[in-house]
Amino acid sequence: MHPSSFVLEEFLLSLSNESLSVVDHLIQCPACQEQVRALRHRHPGPVAEKLAEVLGWPGDPDRYSEPIRKSEDVAEGYLALLKEERAAAPGLYVELVKHPPEQRELLLKNSPRFHTWGVFELLVERSLETTPRDSTYGEDLGLLALRLSESLDTSRYKTRLIEDLRARAWAHVGNACRVRSDLQGAEEAFIAAYRHLRAGTKDPLERAILLDLEASLRRDQRRFDAAFRLLRRAVKIFRQIDQQHRAGRSLVKMSTIHHYAGSPEKGIPMLYEALGLIDPEQEPRLLLCAKHNLADYLSSAGSFLEAQKIYRETRPLYRSFSDAWTQNRRKWVKGKIVRGLGQADQAESLFLAARDGFIAEGIPYDTALVSLELATLYAEQGRTADLKWLAGEMVPIFSSLNIHREALAALAYLKQAAEAERASLELVRSVAEYLRRAQHDPALRFEGAGG
Repeated sequence: MHPSSFVLEEFLLSLSNESLSVVDHLIQCPACQEQVRALRHRHPGPVAEKLAEVLGWPGDPDRYSEPIRKSEDVAEGYLALLKEERAAAPGLYVELVKHPPEQRELLLKNSPRFHTWGVFELLVERSLETTPRDSTYGEDLGLLALRLSESLDTSRYKTRLIEDLRARAWAHVGNACRVRSDLQGAEEAFIAAYRHLRAGTKDPLERAILLDLEASLRRDQRRFDAAFRLLRRAVKIFRQIDQQHRAGRSLVKMSTIHHYAGSPEKGIPMLYEALGLIDPEQEPRLLLCAKHNLADYLSSAGSFLEAQKIYRETRPLYRSFSDAWTQNRRKWVKGKIVRGLGQADQAESLFLAARDGFIAEGIPYDTALVSLELATLYAEQGRTADLKWLAGEMVPIFSSLNIHREALAALAYLKQAAEAERASLELVRSVAEYLRRAQHDPALRFEGAGG
């Protein structure tokens, strides 16, 4: 791997004028290539080793050992300072967030103890981590990081590096806005993120992270072609800079866009590719997500034996995550698989267990969709009474869960048909397909009543 522009810049800035003249000579002297290979074994420090991979070394090796030692000392001092700041950051973060929101900005502004790269970096990271659980708090942390960036000492921290992290902070703010359905706010945040990215180091990692996050916004806007383009660019960059795990995560996201678009089977090749890139130790839940989705998409495509194989391989991972969110989805996908393999009784038990779990969690669409899995099963078996009971329960449950109006109308239509014993298998499947699509497109109208 060639060193990034940031690494080269930091190295050159750490050198004296004498050392810079040495570097100038190294760049232009082919005769020194062999000598440096011998030198790297005599001077095995990390800076010397990296230099040896890129540049030749002329003349008497002993003449240049001192500049190398000095550059290593500078680099080690910088890393030691950064390590200290990162070690202190969690304690400062806890101290900061225990205060009410209106006091946090005042504390950041007036207390130099918080004006460190470590705190800035941690606030940006926590913004992304917090958003799935509490998008408002995730947005607040991202904005807090941006406020802090205004107080950083630019004689101590490179301005362009600050701009890089500002770009990431704005991207996290945009992601938080997206999660809470403020798509206009998200759009504005991503515009700001790109503005800061252009003022930064042009680090390809930062660009790829921004592309990946923006793709989620385009997906939620149902601009699927734009989302695919962004993710393809992100995957390409991640692979070029040897960020294989991140590339795997982007491929998983790309597969979910096919799911959003109503063609989950098209995401199957991407998930197989992602499994070869994801680092299970770095992010085991991402690995679980990829394998779970693969089993789900395979079952949707009718490949039940392959889905069963993937599910069995994934059981140890499922056991590692005992939370209700994971276990309800495990039961659901297992129910789909065993149903496809002809085990209707076991499928019914699994669907009922998943449905009860989703009701307890207060998750309307998953409750509706797994209920319709049951309804389809009952319709296939001609169990009119059970179908009538299930349809009768749906509307009051989903009314209390705030499912959107058009989806509620579809369920009410199914209930009326069941009560009149006109709920055919075709109608149940039609309502189920509508809800799967409406989950990611609330503006979609239900046309069942019109034929």
